[in-house]
Amino acid sequence: MKQYLPVKSNVTEYIYDIHALFGAFYPGYLIKVITPETKVTDREVQAVIAQEGYAFTLEILQNEIILTAGAQSYRCAIAPEHQGTSYLIKQEVKKFLYQSLSKHCDLQLPWGNLTGIRPTKIALTMLEEGRDDAQIKDFLQSEHFVSDAKAQLSIDIAKREQGLIRTLSGTRGYSIYIGIAFCPTTCLYCSFPSNPVFGFRERMDAYVAAIEKEIDYVAAQFAGRVLDTVYIGGGTPTTLSAQQLQRLIDKLYATLDMSTVKEFTVEAGRADSITEDKLRVLHEAKVTRISINPQTMNERTLQLIGRRHSVQQVIDAFHQAREIGFTNINMDIILGLPGESEREVETTIREIEKLSPDSLTVHSLAIKKASKMQKWIEENGITTLQNTDGCMAIAAEGAARMGLLPYYLYRQKHMSGNFENTGYAKEGCFGLYNILIMEEVQSIVALGAGSISKHVYPDGRIERCENAKDVDRYLSGIDEMIERKKNLYADIIDLH
Repeated sequence: MKQYLPVKSNVTEYIYDIHALFGAFYPGYLIKVITPETKVTDREVQAVIAQEGYAFTLEILQNEIILTAGAQSYRCAIAPEHQGTSYLIKQEVKKFLYQSLSKHCDLQLPWGNLTGIRPTKIALTMLEEGRDDAQIKDFLQSEHFVSDAKAQLSIDIAKREQGLIRTLSGTRGYSIYIGIAFCPTTCLYCSFPSNPVFGFRERMDAYVAAIEKEIDYVAAQFAGRVLDTVYIGGGTPTTLSAQQLQRLIDKLYATLDMSTVKEFTVEAGRADSITEDKLRVLHEAKVTRISINPQTMNERTLQLIGRRHSVQQVIDAFHQAREIGFTNINMDIILGLPGESEREVETTIREIEKLSPDSLTVHSLAIKKASKMQKWIEENGITTLQNTDGCMAIAAEGAARMGLLPYYLYRQKHMSGNFENTGYAKEGCFGLYNILIMEEVQSIVALGAGSISKHVYPDGRIERCENAKDVDRYLSGIDEMIERKKNLYADIIDLH
C-alpha cells in the first residue's frame, strides 16, 4: 500500500532539497511537496490531503523559516546578510530542515543534510585549496551535520583519489564508456537501461555495429588526445557472445590508440552469462579489470531479486577467471536487499572472503521509481529493507580483513539507510574509471543505448548529452546520437 507524505511549501525554488531531506527521514513514503505552482492531479494524494491534511507545512519568509507538524512548530531566523541571496537561503533552509526533522524524528542521519552533493568532491576540493583534515572535518560537520566517521571516510578517500587523479591526463585526455543494454533477466532493484536478452538476440549484431559507428566518430573527433580508460558496462556486457565481444574489442584496437589506456574494465557481471570462451576473449584482449557481481551470496535473495543463477555459479565463475589469469577482479554486493539482515550480510562477506577478490564495491540499495522494487515495497512494506550501521560495518570490516582500502564513494537519492556506495580495493587495483566518473575531472564519451556523455571543460564547466534509452530508437537514430556528440564536443577539434 502506498504511503504518502504531503508537504506544503510556500516556495518552489528549493523543492529538490526539500523533497530529498523529507525522503531521507521518511524512507518508504512517497513524498509530495505541494507549492503554489503545483497542480495536484493524483486522486490518492488529493484524498490524503482532504482526510488528513498536510503532514508538514514549510514557510520560507523574508527573515524567518517555519516548519509546522500538527501542533509542533520549529522556526529559525534567516541571517540578515543571507536575505535576498538564493544560494545562501538555500543553505539555511537545508540546515534548518535537517535540524528540525532530526529533532522531530529523534534521528540523526550519517550524511547529515548532504543532498545532491558528492561528499568526496567537497573534501577533494578543499584538499586542493590547501585545507587540512581538521578544517575539512569541521566544515562537513558544522555545515552539513555529517557524522565523525563519515567525515573521516570522505577525507581518507579524497586523499587517495587525489593521488590517483594526478596519474591521469585530466581535461587533456578522455575516457570511453560502452553500455551493453542487455541482461539475462531484469533484477528487482534495477533502473538501468537493460533489456531481457532473449527478446533481442536478432538485433545484437546490429547493436554492436551501431557502437562500431560511434567508435569511428570518437577516433575522428578525439584524434591526438590521450585515451586514459575504457569501461564496458551495462546491462551485462557478457550477454554478448564471445564472437561479438571479440568483434567489439577488435574494433577498439583497430580504430583507437589503446597504447595509452591505463585501465580497461569489463563488467563480466552475472554468473549466468559468464563462460570460459568469453573470459578468454577478455584476457587475451588485455582487459585489466573485470567484475563478477553476485550482489548477495544468499540463495533465497538471489531468486527473490530475479537473478537466475546460484551462489555456486558465482564461485565457479570467479575461480575460472583466476585460472585464466585475471589479477584484478571486482565483486559488487548490495546492502539492504529485501529480507536481508546483518546475518545475511555476514554470510555474503564470509563467502566473498574465501574468494579474496582484488576489489569489492559495496552498494546501499537505492530505491528507484523506474524499478520493480517500488511496487514490491508497496506490497511488502519498507520494513523488509534493513540496511543498518551494523550492515555497513560488517562490509567495511570484511574489506579490511581482505586488505582492501576505500578509494571511492558516492551517494544516490533514496538510498536504504541513507548510507553510501563505497569501493574498496588492494593497492594497484583501484578503479580509475570509477574515480573519473564520480569526481568529474575528465570528459567521458559514452556509447550505446541509454549512455550519457559528459564534457568536462578546463574551467570545470560540465555539459552532457545522452543516447536514446530504447534499443530500437538507438539503432534507428544512431546518426542523430553521433550528431549530438559532435555538438557536445564541438570545441575538441579546435584544440588539436
